[in-house]
Amino acid sequence: MSVLPERESRMADRHAVEAEGRFAKPHRLAASVLGKAVKYSAIGRVTLRNHFAYVIDFIVRSIFLIMIMYVFIQLWRVTYQGEGTALIEGYSYERLIWYILFAEALTTAFPSLSTRIEEEVKNGDVGYKLTRPLNYIGYHYVGYASEVGIRLLVNVGIGGLLGVAVFGWPSFGWGWAGFLLISFGAVTINFLLNMGLALCAFWVEETRGLEFVYHKMLFTIGGMLMPLELFPQQLQDVCRWLPFQTVLYFPAKTAVRWDDVHLLPMLLTQALWVVLLAAVVGLMYWRGVRKLNVNGG
Repeated sequence: MSVLPERESRMADRHAVEAEGRFAKPHRLAASVLGKAVKYSAIGRVTLRNHFAYVIDFIVRSIFLIMIMYVFIQLWRVTYQGEGTALIEGYSYERLIWYILFAEALTTAFPSLSTRIEEEVKNGDVGYKLTRPLNYIGYHYVGYASEVGIRLLVNVGIGGLLGVAVFGWPSFGWGWAGFLLISFGAVTINFLLNMGLALCAFWVEETRGLEFVYHKMLFTIGGMLMPLELFPQQLQDVCRWLPFQTVLYFPAKTAVRWDDVHLLPMLLTQALWVVLLAAVVGLMYWRGVRKLNVNGG
């Protein structure tokens, strides 16, 4: 008679443990997510503090940006005077200069990722970083995004003062907010493209040449030098199938031509390229780490 109560007691204890496990699992998952968020945010804060220490670097970059914009202001002034028209493909002289300003602010905010990864592979630091309780690509992304964020704010501030001094205060409406929103996807895509090139360091010694070619493609068919609308129609059709437009053309156009922008298709295009490029970078990283382990580090 005493066996049944004892068996029922054991079953009740087992159900209690299982129930406790079911309830504890979401808490452990939440704690893990929170821990990772705190960990990666700390990396971002350290990156920001490091770059705030280099005030001279910010000043030099600001002077360089002003010099570039001065050249573009003079160049396009002569172009519009030669065309004898107020609009070229829907862009006034003022809006075109603002477009180039936003594109330049983003371009000069991007640090060289290939140099960092290449040096880590060459001097063996990559092996040390792979043993950390951090995702290698995620670690670099947080540091990269933090650095781009502070550089972009400084560049837009300095360039904006130049634009206001030349043309007066612009009326972009919600273009400012759209620029910040699209810039998040632009920075992510640019990181993935650069990381893909940088991970080639697992197979080749020099990746800076690849980065140089990428930058030149970004300058031209990425829409830094001019909006894609100013390109021949055949070249426009090709550019719209490439990821480069999402890095500079999308944010700059969103800022200066908010009324003509279709925001949702832009965001979906960026999301698609993020997924595709993330898959490629993940595969390259997996194969690169396997090669590193096979060769003994």
